[in-house]
Amino acid sequence: MPIIKINDADIYYQDFNENNSEETKAKETIVFAHGLLWDNEMFAPQIEQLKSKYRCIAFDFRGQGKSESTESGYDMGSLALDTKLLIETLVDGPVHFLGLSMGGFIGMRLAIHHPELLKSLMLLETTADPEPEANKPKYRKLAFIAKWISVGLIVDKTMAIMFSQSFLNDPNKIELKNEWIGRLKNLNRWTFGKAVKGVIDRNGIYGMLPKIELPTLIVVGDEDVATTPAKAQRMHDAIKGSSLVIIEKAGHTSSIEQPEAITKAIREFLR
Repeated sequence: MPIIKINDADIYYQDFNENNSEETKAKETIVFAHGLLWDNEMFAPQIEQLKSKYRCIAFDFRGQGKSESTESGYDMGSLALDTKLLIETLVDGPVHFLGLSMGGFIGMRLAIHHPELLKSLMLLETTADPEPEANKPKYRKLAFIAKWISVGLIVDKTMAIMFSQSFLNDPNKIELKNEWIGRLKNLNRWTFGKAVKGVIDRNGIYGMLPKIELPTLIVVGDEDVATTPAKAQRMHDAIKGSSLVIIEKAGHTSSIEQPEAITKAIREFLR
């Protein structure tokens, strides 16, 4: 299992096309950063389509997926440092960075503070604003129930946040929906709360967005209730020259809900 020691944490990653051939060295690299609760597998449909042209690296944030569950380090600054060191260790030169939700929080911080690491920035289902105060008690309650009682008790409410109603009610996607419910039930409940706290206590960085001068793609599902299309529009207005794509019948996990549309948006942007 590919593990790299970064910032005192064992971080799991997948490096597609990992070899020393001249062909691989000539490829541009895309780094994929997942959203809260999930892992790098949420980008499997996109990586499958893109890996022939790009070197694709996907990793799990600490405490999630197959990465180490540490006692601390779940704030956005620490996760950004983890990601910075991972890029510097694995890649010789700047990368295209794609972050969904929490991954987008990290992408924006890298673009602001370490733009030399990035060729471009792709922000999916994310926001530059702090977590609304009205949401915090609800999310803390879900984290408490998951840790001390059962993850199973929060599945329905969490899925309604993470996925669109179009996806959840689509009879053709029942098997896929059940797969992601299973992934949710298998979460590490001991670090669930730490990861949630890191996200909901984050500082807003909206005022710093004009510092981003990289080519930037912003993607949002038209049914995203966690980071709404209005928040995507705010980022688009603040990042000069950015592109905004709205995905129909998609929520906060658009890479799974509408994989072909997401892959198309990525391809067209990178061209």
